[in-house]
Amino acid sequence: MTDSFQNIAVISFPDISKIEFKTIEKQYLNVILINTAFIFLIVFAILFFIDYKNYLELNESIFWLYAILSIALLFVVFIKLIGFKKRKYAVREKDISYKKGVFFRSLTTVPFNRIQHVEIDQGPISRYFNLVSLSVFTAGDSSDDLKISGLLKEDAQQIKEYISNQIDE
Repeated sequence: MTDSFQNIAVISFPDISKIEFKTIEKQYLNVILINTAFIFLIVFAILFFIDYKNYLELNESIFWLYAILSIALLFVVFIKLIGFKKRKYAVREKDISYKKGVFFRSLTTVPFNRIQHVEIDQGPISRYFNLVSLSVFTAGDSSDDLKISGLLKEDAQQIKEYISNQIDE
């Protein structure tokens, strides 16, 4: 009985650093900052309401809560600004890649032969800037496996068409 199974070790890998990644649209930074401001505005409003109604009797420490919240806002905005520059994507012949992150960096690559479908989504703030998110779904998972936010609508449609054509072949 001959054993025909072979599992040869891979000794050379493609150099991911040679991929030319594209940056997302600069207008998307506005979307990120508006969303962040909206969340902090709600938190400030809740804190103001608690202070105004004096529910928790935080008379002496309310200043420090406002100060901590303001510092947190500045820190989050700073991290969002740095993180924005790290968001990049690449569409290649057989796959699509997306990298992001400041402290926790990630690089996600999805081969076209694993993709089930592609969606384009647009929130209300993104709609104002004519930006969309491209979501790529693979088999066996209900969430998107790769999501690239901050693309121009026309670019996202072209990428979706390209991926759809590659899937159909």
